[in-house]
Amino acid sequence: MIAFLQRFGAFVQGILHGFDRLRFRGSLRQLCYQLGAASYLGYSRILLKDYQTFAKATTAALCQFIEKDAEAAGLYKYLNSSKISKEETALQMAAAHKQTEGRIAVLGCVEPCRVLQVRKNKETGLLEPRSEDGKCLHYYHYYLDPQYGLRYTRLQSWFPFTMHIGFNGRDWLAQQMTAAGLGYEKHDNCFTWVEDWQAAQQLLDEQLETDWPSLLNGWAEESHPWLPQLLPHPIPRYWTAQEAEYTTDIAFATAEDLQRIYPRFVHHACALMSGTDVLRYMGYRVRKDGRPRLDMVGEVTTFIKQLLEGTCVHHRYRRNLLKMYDKAWQILRLENLLLDLGDFKVFRRKEGVRDGPQENLGLRKGVADMHRRAEVGRKINERYAEALSTVEEKTSLEELTKDLGERTEWKGRKARALNPLNEEDARLLEAVNRGEFAINGLRNRDLRKLLFGEEATKEETRRQSAKVTRMLRMLRAHGVIRKVPKTHRYQITTKGRTQLMALLAARQANIEALTKAA
Repeated sequence: MIAFLQRFGAFVQGILHGFDRLRFRGSLRQLCYQLGAASYLGYSRILLKDYQTFAKATTAALCQFIEKDAEAAGLYKYLNSSKISKEETALQMAAAHKQTEGRIAVLGCVEPCRVLQVRKNKETGLLEPRSEDGKCLHYYHYYLDPQYGLRYTRLQSWFPFTMHIGFNGRDWLAQQMTAAGLGYEKHDNCFTWVEDWQAAQQLLDEQLETDWPSLLNGWAEESHPWLPQLLPHPIPRYWTAQEAEYTTDIAFATAEDLQRIYPRFVHHACALMSGTDVLRYMGYRVRKDGRPRLDMVGEVTTFIKQLLEGTCVHHRYRRNLLKMYDKAWQILRLENLLLDLGDFKVFRRKEGVRDGPQENLGLRKGVADMHRRAEVGRKINERYAEALSTVEEKTSLEELTKDLGERTEWKGRKARALNPLNEEDARLLEAVNRGEFAINGLRNRDLRKLLFGEEATKEETRRQSAKVTRMLRMLRAHGVIRKVPKTHRYQITTKGRTQLMALLAARQANIEALTKAA
């Protein structure tokens, strides 16, 4: 990300890393495989031949509890097609009832799922439990949560009663910023302006400290308190992250800044990135010669989709996605969705071993690895951003820097010319162009420490500070930096950022590269 900010930081007002769309799956694990289901039915003294009758009675009782409670509150609606948007329907019902908080809708809909049935084994002639594809009635409970925003629970009404819970990490962040008194402007599920970007990132980081099992179990109990009573022996749910979109939102100062650059990003992603490059950015190991490993199967695909909110570039390998699009025309969004986790390793202990040594083990879908999944997702987006920092700049060095080599005048005082081949001026330009100053700017003291070091007497510090002040005045005179109003900080201008990158690149280039350019 540092290289990206060094190149385009003058246009960027802030960056946010965190989860966007989240969908968790709560499974009654014992009922999800044959031996476990057989053991549960046996322990509950339910004969396999009686399972169908028992399951129908349990489902009927559950549906009656849910629908009766929802109808009494005037919130139940049955949808006769699974293609109807549940979220839009729920929000429409909330608007009709003028609800702004709490449960806003309970929707019923028949949808496909994996169900538990008892079938006859043709080889043995005996009955046995099986998990198979089927359809059943599902119930969606929608809530407007003052802490988490819009969220829902989805429960299938037939064994094994799998539940899904979904909400949006950016909606959650909006509620956090509202509670903290941070100002922001939100467009859909992204932020075009935030009063304090660092504080907003800290709130996103706090999301990773969530006690996920307690949170999700609480929501499951809130929506369906009757289910544990209907089962002969309650089974705890095991929660996994079925979909966890990790996004990096790079907010540009204006839509014009991003739209001027974005076509070059799209061209670079589609025309210049090879399949091996995409694999490397996504965290897959490749061979030293740059080719994929022999044990890797499948293909890397890249395609463009034109959406209402912008142009989206999709990279896909197996079921894993890496996307880039211009959200709200002003946000460069980098997003990854990892569904196949087999090739991703993280440093952790083996499951069930509390005091054992940590090892490089596979990334798990379980919520215990949510913070590790965030680390993997952030590194993917940052590697992709680093790649975007190399997009082609067609303006010549002469055109970019023609004014820097001449004396100029600023506020009635003359300023000397800049000479990037001079060691002192080169050190100054390198220091100003450092990545850590791209977002929050630099101060006199920051530049002084980089140029002269930290150890100095008070008298030396005063002389050094005065010299840095003259340097800053010279850079302002040439339009390389500008002062941030009502602060002691300076930021590189759009023009200055491009000039510095070109000059520093030319300074480091060898004779062969310069000869080819000529």
